[in-house]
Amino acid sequence: MKSLEERLDMVNPLVVFQPLTTLEVTNFIGIVAFSIAGSIKGIEKRMDLLGILTLGFSSSLAGGIIADILLGIHPPVNLVYIPYPTVAFLSSLFTFFLYRKITIKNPLLYADALGLGAFTASGASLAYSVDPRPLLVIIVGTVTSVGGGVLRDILANEIPLILTKEFYASASIVGSSVYFLLMLVRFPPGEASILVLFLTFLLRIIAIRFKWELPRIKSI
Repeated sequence: MKSLEERLDMVNPLVVFQPLTTLEVTNFIGIVAFSIAGSIKGIEKRMDLLGILTLGFSSSLAGGIIADILLGIHPPVNLVYIPYPTVAFLSSLFTFFLYRKITIKNPLLYADALGLGAFTASGASLAYSVDPRPLLVIIVGTVTSVGGGVLRDILANEIPLILTKEFYASASIVGSSVYFLLMLVRFPPGEASILVLFLTFLLRIIAIRFKWELPRIKSI
């Protein structure tokens, strides 16, 4: 796991390139997945290229920026570590040009679920490396994973998904909680992140398949 000091060093252009850590891998997975999800949302809303890139950027980078602010990391890594916005830009651009070749049914849902799992893992692991307290790990893990999607939906003139229906943020809360519990039993951090990524992704996919929803007051 990358420590807070090491994560801050990422913004230093003089730091020699080193192999990617699990935290960076989950970040890249989340950025690609949420860039695709945001770009698809923009395409479905009939936005132009700038609008699509904006949704791709906001979906993939906003959650991490919020997490860094909560953890006192300044400036936020997503704004100064060039590979992250570069990957977001390229993923959005490829989605724009290759959208008609996508054959997966409901690609937005699958990309969004993958991004949710990846950012739950990266957010929870980052928070634990800063301060291993359960509430911090759960909140930062959840905010990292849902923050970008909330901003994406607002920009697309929709009520954010987490406020209206489906088992969405709840999957991230479960994933973040599992990460903290795995750390308590001395589970290897890298393996814990991968496990949480897939657990959160699967919970979201199962929730979509079986239409899981939290209780609500039915309209009269």
